Amino acid sequence: MASANSMLVNRDDGRLVDNIIYFCRALRRAGVPVAPSQIKDLIRAVKVVGFSRKQDFYQTLLACLITKREHIQVFDQVFQLFWRDPEFLNKMMQTLLPFAQNLDEEPPEPKAAANRAAEAMSDNLPPPMARETKNQEELVLDAQFSFSQNERLASMDFEQMSNAEITDAERAIAQLDFHFPKRFSRRTRASVRGERIDIRASIHHARTNGGEVLKLLRKRRIEKPRNLIILIDISGSMSAYSRMMMHFANAISTNRQHSNTSSWARIHTFTFGTQLTNISRLIADRDPDVALKSVGQSVQDWDGGTKIGENLEDFNLHWSRRVLTSDAVVLLMTDGLERGDTMVLENQIKRLKLSCDKLIWLNPLLRFDEFKPLANGIKTILPHVDKLVSCHNINSLTELSQAFDR
Repeated sequence: MASANSMLVNRDDGRLVDNIIYFCRALRRAGVPVAPSQIKDLIRAVKVVGFSRKQDFYQTLLACLITKREHIQVFDQVFQLFWRDPEFLNKMMQTLLPFAQNLDEEPPEPKAAANRAAEAMSDNLPPPMARETKNQEELVLDAQFSFSQNERLASMDFEQMSNAEITDAERAIAQLDFHFPKRFSRRTRASVRGERIDIRASIHHARTNGGEVLKLLRKRRIEKPRNLIILIDISGSMSAYSRMMMHFANAISTNRQHSNTSSWARIHTFTFGTQLTNISRLIADRDPDVALKSVGQSVQDWDGGTKIGENLEDFNLHWSRRVLTSDAVVLLMTDGLERGDTMVLENQIKRLKLSCDKLIWLNPLLRFDEFKPLANGIKTILPHVDKLVSCHNINSLTELSQAFDR
């Protein structure tokens, strides 16, 4: 990778354009969308503004390439690597090479998106440096597996994962086995070990013995699967977690289709940000990659704002009678940061709770020990939910079944 100094020296031989393109490709690998038109505008802007000062160059890149607030953190990490900041590289080396640290020193916790930024830059290094990085990565894997890679991955926050760890987490979620209790129907069926005496069947059986009741027949209540409704917030503040919830919804949906003992009668999945979208059929594809690709092409409000109240109103008005039953379970996955009218949210969350049996709120903000329900949207939703659970890592999704107690 060309350093900042070499970029300034070789401004006339095309190295400026090469370095800008290199930086944009690194952003893409780190998960920040960059369009070709943005790159063209950036090159023109840099030529106009100049690049004699690092801060000017930073602001120009930021203005041309970043359109969403949640991408700024990744942008900063990639930019620091791009300019070869010694202090930042030292921290990254401590993160990526835990085996080289003093055993008496506790390694600092990596910043969110730092791993993805380092990975994105290392993928574009020249061949000699790329080979060196590859050897380092192999040592990292050896060191991590010594204290159980599976346990480490299961407890890691989705926001802190690198691209490779996100892929491993997606596979782990697809293999999770979710067992949720069914409800008891009013109907009964004959059973030798039933908890109730079947008086009608016992009398009918006695008629065959001259009216003598020689045996009391029993019956038990039939277990009936419930309907499950999953509402996933795909706004910008939830981007790292909504993707994992898509895999979670896909795992449950495909389980129901290919299992004779499914816990759910029907599963309906919706996304919401600035609008509500029904993705039930798309997310149920057996191949999770195909499912997420179809969802990505159909949903138009990714990484936008959040209007929870308006979307719940849309759901209650157009979908509630179709998919909800009195025994249904609703999973509401959102951080509760409402940008709309909280009065609308209050009315609609109350109506949603009255239409289902259980309303379970999955909130990734619970990963913080100091979490307090201070935001207006959170305070509005909280009184109407049956359970409030986290969804920030694999362990929290595994323990979710405990929220479905009878």
